[in-house]
Amino acid sequence: MRTPLTALALLLPLPAMAEPFSVMLDWFVNPDHGPIIVAEQRGYFADAGLEVQIIAPADPADPPKMVAAGEVDLAVSYQPQLYLQHDAGLPVKRVGTLIDSPLYCVMVDADGPVQSLADMAGRRVGFSVAGIEEALLHRMLRHNGVEPSEVTQINVNFSLTPALVSDQVDAVSGAFRNFELHQMTGVGREGRCFLPEENGVPAYDELIYLAASEATDDPRIAAFLSATARAAREIAEAPEAGWLDFAGYSAEVDDTLNELAWADSYPHFATDPAALDSARYADFGAYMVEMGLIATAPEVTEIAVAAE
Repeated sequence: MRTPLTALALLLPLPAMAEPFSVMLDWFVNPDHGPIIVAEQRGYFADAGLEVQIIAPADPADPPKMVAAGEVDLAVSYQPQLYLQHDAGLPVKRVGTLIDSPLYCVMVDADGPVQSLADMAGRRVGFSVAGIEEALLHRMLRHNGVEPSEVTQINVNFSLTPALVSDQVDAVSGAFRNFELHQMTGVGREGRCFLPEENGVPAYDELIYLAASEATDDPRIAAFLSATARAAREIAEAPEAGWLDFAGYSAEVDDTLNELAWADSYPHFATDPAALDSARYADFGAYMVEMGLIATAPEVTEIAVAAE
């Protein structure tokens, strides 16, 4: 006697349900987020058993607060900011790396009044995320003989390039050299970037993944990092194919500016995002103490883990 099809269906194992997982970016979607977007586009999150929600923040200061509060599962943030977050008692830890080298710069109009950082005294500088600029801009200024108190800092949120080209400010802190320089060219201006690594700042990871301190062993984090590692490795091998998949994510990202930025971004994607360079984190903590931004450098294990 044949088993009815409906009964047979009941005997078959059900497909595993993808687990929801939310990631809040540091900024609107752009080429810095290449491994995340390409992993989504190629189905690698689904392969890892995840249904990933990618969220752009309303305010670039929000992601660490949102992950600490349990409102999102993972947040994209910045290594320099991590020490300030810990010092303020925010319960977050680094669990992975997205961009493994500095992209930050202090950008000026190449034809403007600031031809070197020594010209910054008495000038206005725009910033987007408080804290990072103190850790990086202050050292860069002092490295060039300018005290931070001699500079007026103005929060311009996402509008770094518009604030500079409209003469609202004389420089912007927090511009990414892979993006804002191309943005300046797009409006018929030439930008100039002053780089932290050339002005007294030690090496660091530009973009990192944060989780709530009590959630660092969440297996979904390891699955997410494995999927993005797969994407990053494939992008390194075939960057043009990576760009095409990134550009296909939405009409908003498929433009000339992002295509130019992509070429400057993909070499910095962490192909082993779970790996942790403890020495780099310890060195940067010592730098933060030296700058007077924190009283004591935390043990690396207090602020960062290597996802398993």
